[in-house]
Amino acid sequence: MEETVIFAAGCFWGVQYYFDQVPGVLETEAGYTGGHTDQPTYEQVCSHVTRHAEAVKITYNPAKVSYEVLLKHFFRMHDPTQLNRQGPDVGDQYRSAIFYQNDEQKQQAPKIIEALNKTKFGGKIVTTLEPAFAEASADRPAGKWWPAEEHHQKYTEKTGRGICHVPYAPI
Repeated sequence: MEETVIFAAGCFWGVQYYFDQVPGVLETEAGYTGGHTDQPTYEQVCSHVTRHAEAVKITYNPAKVSYEVLLKHFFRMHDPTQLNRQGPDVGDQYRSAIFYQNDEQKQQAPKIIEALNKTKFGGKIVTTLEPAFAEASADRPAGKWWPAEEHHQKYTEKTGRGICHVPYAPI
């Protein structure tokens, strides 16, 4: 059995590399979500007109790693108190967001956020909780997943660069 989660935590190169190291993660894909443009390109996303976030879709085996553990890794590997930025990267495409896929994810994420706000982040977490796949509304674009261009996939593994803002720490 496989499940999927989508996290946005800054530049997707380092986020993808980080989650590829987590035992129980089966596959990752860099891409764009949370915006209103069909099939956006990297250049369009960087122009700040699409509202997409750089994100990573993570397919995992829940018998080997839980959604809760993945959430804890998500909050460990970036600064969820920074609005629309991570490290040197600035813009809404670098926002901290959890794109939930089902009611269980939607209910569990706020519990982790609340606990971390009390114990580690002093109430300053700005991570948004957004539906991964939703109909468009007046205040929110439709949720769709768009894979990033091939040269962005596994970028750090291909080049040895691009861990970006993600602190290297063995898992």
